[in-house]
Amino acid sequence: MNVAAAPIDLAVIGGTGLYQLADLQDVESHQPVTRYGAPSGPVRIGTLDGHRVAFLARHGEGHSLPPHQINYRANLAALQALGAQRVLALNTVGGITERFGPRVLGCPDQLIDYTWGRISTLCEEPGTEVLHVDFGEPYTRSLREAVVAAAARAGVALVDGGCYGATQGPRLETRAEIARMKRDGCDLVGMTGMPEAGLAREFGLDYACLAIVANWAAGAGQDPDEVITLQDVLDNVAAASSGLPPLLRAVLAG
Repeated sequence: MNVAAAPIDLAVIGGTGLYQLADLQDVESHQPVTRYGAPSGPVRIGTLDGHRVAFLARHGEGHSLPPHQINYRANLAALQALGAQRVLALNTVGGITERFGPRVLGCPDQLIDYTWGRISTLCEEPGTEVLHVDFGEPYTRSLREAVVAAAARAGVALVDGGCYGATQGPRLETRAEIARMKRDGCDLVGMTGMPEAGLAREFGLDYACLAIVANWAAGAGQDPDEVITLQDVLDNVAAASSGLPPLLRAVLAG
């Protein structure tokens, strides 16, 4: 595996609608193969305001990988091998509660895992060390606080806190499923929050989620019969993402 010569100040994983960081300069591409296989695509490493930043499109740069087929272990292993210690996950989500309408940015502090059948641990193979990592606080507090503080400095509106519910996908949820998730305490629904967060903890990586609300979840908006289209999702992600460049710059500036 080719390893970057210098450490990475921040690694960013992009979700649906976020397949590159346009502001990166002097970009190099790396395609490492890890003990878990190949990541979703090339890792693009460049500079942003003098800081080394890595970017990886979670679904592939052509959005070819559905949530349940992403090799989450290989993605995180590749970023770590290239020098990353801090990972900011960009997750395109649906809003369930009132604070999280379309085009809102959020930084959740809790999650509930509704996924199934995914490889969710580094302990999968026979003979590997059995890890029982603490996961009561699923996102790294210091990185989460840095993101929230950076948004305030940059003047980017950001909802602090909330619970992310990770579903299997790739289909969207029924209204009954969203009603159950709301009763469970979920504010947001997405398909890629787990096992990524749990694996990051096993890898020893600092990890936080920046949730980009693309739509109301089924039955959660003012129009309970609203039909969610991919174009609506992409339009809302594009609008909400306008705050990402100043926020990332503020995170890097510390």
